[in-house]
Amino acid sequence: MENKNNMKKALPVLISFFVMGIVDLVGISTNYVKQDFALNDTIANLLPMSLFLWFAILAVPTGMMMNKWGRKQTVLISMFITLIAMIIPLFVYNFQVMLFAFGLLGIGNTIIQVSLNPLLTNVVSGDRLTSSLTLGQFIKAIAAFLGPIIAGRAALWFNDWKLIFLVYGAITIVCGLWLQFTSIEKERQSGKSLSLGETFGLLKDRMMLIFFIGIIFVVGIDVGLNTTVPKYLMEKCAVPLEQAGLGTSLYFIARTIGTFIGAIILVRFSAKRFFIISMLVAIPATVIMLLMGDMWSILTMVFIIGFAIANVFSIIFSFALKRKPEKANEISGLLIMGVAGGAVIPFIMGVSSDLFNQSGAMCVLLLLMIYLLYNASIVKEEK
Repeated sequence: MENKNNMKKALPVLISFFVMGIVDLVGISTNYVKQDFALNDTIANLLPMSLFLWFAILAVPTGMMMNKWGRKQTVLISMFITLIAMIIPLFVYNFQVMLFAFGLLGIGNTIIQVSLNPLLTNVVSGDRLTSSLTLGQFIKAIAAFLGPIIAGRAALWFNDWKLIFLVYGAITIVCGLWLQFTSIEKERQSGKSLSLGETFGLLKDRMMLIFFIGIIFVVGIDVGLNTTVPKYLMEKCAVPLEQAGLGTSLYFIARTIGTFIGAIILVRFSAKRFFIISMLVAIPATVIMLLMGDMWSILTMVFIIGFAIANVFSIIFSFALKRKPEKANEISGLLIMGVAGGAVIPFIMGVSSDLFNQSGAMCVLLLLMIYLLYNASIVKEEK
């Protein structure tokens, strides 16, 4: 029990969520790459697809291999791959290289998302898991909202937005070294690892299938807003990218505040009720945003949406881990495969925006939110 509540061991694990948050660079990066190479939305949104498709390919195998490697070692492997992804654009910059670099970032982020959430259970007791996962999402959100700000400043001051990769590469090194030199007892396996078929067989559990679909949709909403808000502001309000990119930062600021407050509230408040309230706030805000035409009204709704959905990912994840805690590694791999929703949903939104406009893309997210509200109403909260 002492090890479970040792803040000295928990802190480097929680700080590592910052490296997990580097994945959200794909939003502002997609907008800059689209502008630099004069791409349409369908082609530009191949960038998040090149990243998030790896979640569908590698998540479940990573969950299985983590039983052999150990959770901490798996996180460190992910940080090394992330560092390589940060270095490449600093030396070569074209669309093909960016697809490759973000593909590497996708591989690294798949591995860290599969391994870091379960690693937290090595140092945090079960009754604090939901709030601790939410705190990790808070730290992840800090990386997310700082990205567009740093990229925008780098573009204005040094005429090179790609310096963001240098900054986040350095932070990855610091986080990796801190975790490497922190002693964390390796988890004990309660039984043999599940096979690939047995892992997917977990989806025969109706609730686990609901959690899986929920992860697909909430990540699709997150990445969809990340990539579309700047384009939506440019279309609706006729502002330049450097200014429109602040809409993404505002969204992540809202998420950061939301996860911080959520980490406190979820210590005592029902996660199921919190989930329902979150969606009842996000859906009307999205409808209002679609009806608004001025920048500040849209930004206000973006903030409310970001605040409302900030804790949905960690709530769903904690539901799943609590349902079958003895299969945490395999469940983590299975659920993180659902992060591939960040590839599929933005691509659908890109096609929708090319056929209609950015409002059409936002309507895709509205449908996902309605489905999440339905899921929230039928989820059974484990004791």
